[in-house]
Amino acid sequence: MLGQRVRTPVGEVDLVARRGKVLAFVEVKARATRAAADASLDTHRLRRVAAAAELLLPRFIGEAEDVRIDVIHIVPGQLPRYLVDVWQG
Repeated sequence: MLGQRVRTPVGEVDLVARRGKVLAFVEVKARATRAAADASLDTHRLRRVAAAAELLLPRFIGEAEDVRIDVIHIVPGQLPRYLVDVWQG
């Protein structure tokens, strides 16, 4: 884990993490239902995360060879759902 709630002028990235050569900018969405969590993931929000990630990239890139944007959906009473590489911008 490299950062939590990392702010930029264009938005915030909830988590920044690196595993091996992969750097992930992660949006976390907690909602009451799975449907609400799915609905919370829209193009506008992903563009905001992508713009923030672009600004943060020089700070966190290090030895990473692959950069992606992931999402974690958190719904009470269910296991978190981790969505890998959700944005191709």
